[in-house]
Amino acid sequence: MSCNIPPEILEYIEQVEADQPRACKEQHALAALIRRIFQAEDIYVDTERMRKYFRLARYFPYDQLFPWQTFALGLWLCTYRADRTTPRFKTLFSMVGRGAGKDGVIAVSSAALISPYNPVPHYNVDICANNEEQAVTPVKDIVEALENPKWEAKLSKYYYHTKEILRGRKNLGEVKGRTNNPKGRDGMRSGAVIFNEVHQYQNYDNIKVFVTGQGKVAEPRVGFFTSNGDVSDGPLDDYLARGRRILFEGEADDGFLPFICCLNSKDQVHDENNWCMANPSLPYLPHLMQEIRDEYRDWKERPEQNGDFITKRMGIREGAKEITVTDYENIKATNKPLPDLSGWNCTVGIDYAELNDWAAVDLHFRRGDQRYDINHAWICANSRTLPRIKAPWKTWCEMGCCTYVDDVSISPYLLTDYIREAGRKYNIKKLALDNFRYTMMAEALQSIGFDAKDKARVKLIRPSDIMQVDPVIQDCFDRCLFTWGDSPHLRWAVNNTKRVRSSRSQGVDTGNFIYAKIEAKGRKTDPFMALVAAMAIEGELGTGQVQLPKIGAIYW
Repeated sequence: MSCNIPPEILEYIEQVEADQPRACKEQHALAALIRRIFQAEDIYVDTERMRKYFRLARYFPYDQLFPWQTFALGLWLCTYRADRTTPRFKTLFSMVGRGAGKDGVIAVSSAALISPYNPVPHYNVDICANNEEQAVTPVKDIVEALENPKWEAKLSKYYYHTKEILRGRKNLGEVKGRTNNPKGRDGMRSGAVIFNEVHQYQNYDNIKVFVTGQGKVAEPRVGFFTSNGDVSDGPLDDYLARGRRILFEGEADDGFLPFICCLNSKDQVHDENNWCMANPSLPYLPHLMQEIRDEYRDWKERPEQNGDFITKRMGIREGAKEITVTDYENIKATNKPLPDLSGWNCTVGIDYAELNDWAAVDLHFRRGDQRYDINHAWICANSRTLPRIKAPWKTWCEMGCCTYVDDVSISPYLLTDYIREAGRKYNIKKLALDNFRYTMMAEALQSIGFDAKDKARVKLIRPSDIMQVDPVIQDCFDRCLFTWGDSPHLRWAVNNTKRVRSSRSQGVDTGNFIYAKIEAKGRKTDPFMALVAAMAIEGELGTGQVQLPKIGAIYW
């Protein structure tokens, strides 16, 4: 049963779809996602409450909310599942450029949730941050509105405040700013927990403490508000990755609303019409636009002293070009049907970190410039990181592109059995795997005729081999020369991989790249690294002309 999108939410969707003002690819994907949800799901928007919430903005200096703010808050605060009591989006993750009005959004949301318009009594709002200033700034914004002589008499009927307390008179909910000091957290009864400047969080310790205090009050909500930052592999990176999986890979959102604003690439910074992609408030704030123009000039003259400009104003890190292997559009372009490859020459790549984790085999084919890959992964039930993986790996196993191994480890013979069967259909020219992993696979590989002593049959891959093949891989992505069929696990693995510059011991930049995981614990790269190994020896395929297998070419 579909639901009509209220105009307060629809206005921003239509702006994004028209690209007026310009919006990043994440916002285009989000607009499409919300349309699908409203079309397919039985949901309800409490428009009366939403409009009362939004009218509270007139008591603050900014007077009214911008379209992106009514969009995000309308979905987070007032959109419900069919039961009309369960928020459709429990969690809002909002990453916008510095100056977009993040603290104002937190202040309006907090004031709304303890207002008489919220029917859930004792709805406490805890605003959490790494330092006291960030935690209490939204609280001060609300107090300043309450003490404005123009509104003081009216608002005092609905809110009560002292230096220590900010409370809704009817709702009886309180707004408090909290830092990472663990004292006083026991017994918390949070309705909403809001985290300010998530980019500063190194780990989940404090996030877990606050969120696990929920459940005692109906309609629990969590809000993450932040600009981009420099802490790698922390909660911010995890939330960004989850948001992009939802937007681009079809992962179920499970109530997680990813509102991500950033430039699509660093090169876009030189056109100021692109800046609103990172900061959707800019079209309404000419004074902020001028301030960012000044910062842009300073950044161009002294980029080493103004690194925050790109990161916090534009939403991308200075090293963003080295973070991902390629744009996700190029990764999606690999999803094309494979031709019948029977009888073709191929190379085989193997990759695994530990046999009690993941392992992968890639069969790599070539015809002229076009590359074709058949990729399979094995997932060990004993993997310690499996609970951290949010990707739908069970679905991948059902699709047949992955195999779940219900054992303490992945037997090397599972991989060699797979390669043996492939050898009956394709002409395997050579096999490659990491130099440091061969010992664990040696016996199983020898059983099917692959011995590292025979360098014509086996290549042990070193970092220098990856450096040499990286430009070829980049060219294949850029020119959309890869065809993988529907291999979601392989696309996911590429998205989990970053390019890292390789430098000589003296620290001189060689201009070469190797690959590494974007995040070590919950992101697997084995399927992609198996492809890299197979491509490192694709010279064995020549131009890729078909050659029927010779009898006895591989020993079974």
